[in-house]
Amino acid sequence: MARTVLDRSDVVHALAGVFRKRGFEGGSLSVIQQETGVGRGSLYHFFPRGKTDMAAAVLEQVSEWFEERIFTPLRTANDAAEAIEAMSQEVAEYFTSRNRVCLFAAMTLGEEQDTFADAVRTYFTDWVDALAGVLRTGGLPPQEAADRALDAVAAIQGGLILARAYGDDVTFLGIVARTEQHLLGATR
Repeated sequence: MARTVLDRSDVVHALAGVFRKRGFEGGSLSVIQQETGVGRGSLYHFFPRGKTDMAAAVLEQVSEWFEERIFTPLRTANDAAEAIEAMSQEVAEYFTSRNRVCLFAAMTLGEEQDTFADAVRTYFTDWVDALAGVLRTGGLPPQEAADRALDAVAAIQGGLILARAYGDDVTFLGIVARTEQHLLGATR
């Protein structure tokens, strides 16, 4: 039975869970309806172009969260160590509470990867650039800051894959903690 939906953001939140669990390819319209409890009419009301609109809305919501909680604090930080510690904590909490899945990385798989390529590129570029900026604030030369930021984001993303493969949060949390220490060591 379809549930009553208060607004579009409720639907987007429910859709994120489906895409985390099944990916874009595995989230057929019937699966989406069943797992969200949202009827076909409501889905098409909010997302006239179907599943691609749904996924784009989910990525937009995730992007807004990262902008508010990760990117802006890194960009505006005066204390590099404090910003790195805050980023690490936020990232650890975010991904462990969301089944160790990065929806942007998940959208790079399958036939629809070109559809979301710009959004995915922007997400990762914003993260690397914001982190590199705070590392420069912490005293690193520009190229070293850029390299360390890229390595850190790659380590976190790789940690998500390993944690899912191992089926535990401990792996991911350990990688985030070691990445944080590596970054902090460079700024001291």
